[in-house]
Amino acid sequence: MRLSFETQLASLYKSQSQKVRILTEGWVVTQVYCPNCGSINIDKYPNNQPVADFHCLSCREDYELKSKNGLVGTKIVNGAYGTMIERLRSNKNPNLFLLSYDSSSFEVLNFLVVPKQFFIPGIIEKRKPLAPTARRAGWIGCNIMLQNLPSVGKIFLIKNRAIEPKEKVLFQWQKTLFLRDEKRISSKGWTLDVIKCIEQINKPVFTIDDLYAFERDLMTKYPDNRHIKDKIRQQLQILRDKGYLEFSNRGNYRLI
Repeated sequence: MRLSFETQLASLYKSQSQKVRILTEGWVVTQVYCPNCGSINIDKYPNNQPVADFHCLSCREDYELKSKNGLVGTKIVNGAYGTMIERLRSNKNPNLFLLSYDSSSFEVLNFLVVPKQFFIPGIIEKRKPLAPTARRAGWIGCNIMLQNLPSVGKIFLIKNRAIEPKEKVLFQWQKTLFLRDEKRISSKGWTLDVIKCIEQINKPVFTIDDLYAFERDLMTKYPDNRHIKDKIRQQLQILRDKGYLEFSNRGNYRLI
């Protein structure tokens, strides 16, 4: 995987935004493999495709690309808030490619994918409406809040200019595909919140009491739920049944 852009692709363009679009899209098509099936057959959709930018010719996974000069940061500016929420509810959101680059050297710094099963309303921030004096007065955009994602939902193919092993990327992708089976956003939100709690424990083996320590935090997020511990146990059973973790003796759980 080459980390530098083919600058000659944009030699005929004067607009910086057009140059960046041509360079980043060209890099994805020639250098990126599909994290779902491992195929190198990533192809670009025609311009102005309403949902996605790329698709895998082998497995038909769709991908949208967001690029940024410098580090990715904690939030990604996205399009219309209403359109995004509608896409999430209809389960038509594509996977998201995030590419950060160095504009002085035209080299990739980081490249990661957020699988579509991690997109729930809880990671979408509603922006303020545009001012009455704006060309699109009243229009409401949104941000994708990356800090609200568990780390398992951010799969790096390139991290700090270093290429991650392909086998690792494919394993990480497959590990959470079970989340696509859950069509109810509220149920998926609970599973993701418990996964985030497990990540905060930061131990390969943990106990249910370790998770109960997050009861107050989860109660704040779900004030109408009076059975937080029951819900935690339910989610642990789901994660165990899906092969995300395993139950060992004496109430210990181990990440797989």
